[in-house]
Amino acid sequence: MTKTALLVIDAQELMTTEKLYAYDTYIANVRDLIAEARENGAEVIYVRHDDGEGKPLSKGNEGFDVCGQFAPEAGERVFDKYVNSPFRDSGLLGYLLEKGVKRLVVTGLQTDYCIDATVKCGFERGFEMIVPEYCNSTFDNVFMTAEQTYRYYNDFIWQNRYARCVKMAEVLDMIRSK
Repeated sequence: MTKTALLVIDAQELMTTEKLYAYDTYIANVRDLIAEARENGAEVIYVRHDDGEGKPLSKGNEGFDVCGQFAPEAGERVFDKYVNSPFRDSGLLGYLLEKGVKRLVVTGLQTDYCIDATVKCGFERGFEMIVPEYCNSTFDNVFMTAEQTYRYYNDFIWQNRYARCVKMAEVLDMIRSK
C-alpha cells in the first residue's frame, strides 16, 4: 500500500470566496476529501501562504487562517510558506520524507499559482501527485476566465505529465485503501 497524505494548500479565509470557479463544488469536494481522509487514517496536512508583513495575506491578519469550512483539527500539521511551492523552506518536504509518504492528493488554491507549483515541485521530488476533480480553483484573470484556467491546468498541463487528474470516486477509493 502506498502511504497517502492529503494536502490542503492555501485554502485561507481571504481567498476562499464565492468568486472562485465552481465554488460550491470545490467546497463540497474538499470537505468530503478531508472527512474521508480523517475517517480512514490518511493524514491531512495544511499549508498557508504568507506574503509577508504589510501584505493582506500575512500571519496575524484577518483572513490568514485556513477557511473555517476546512479548519484543521487538533494535531493536524500546518506549514507556512513564503513562495508558491510548499516544498521550499517550509519544513513540509522533510516531514513527508520522515513519514514515508509516497502519494500526495493536492487540493486548494489557486490553480494557476500555488497548486501548479505544488504539483510540479512534488512531481520533481518523486511523489505520486493526485489532483482530484474540482478540488482546486482560482479566479478570473486578464488572460483567461477561472474556468479556462482550471481546465488548462487540470485537463492539459498536469494530466499524464506531472499528475494523475482523477474523478472524486477514484481518489476516495485511494484514501480508503491507503
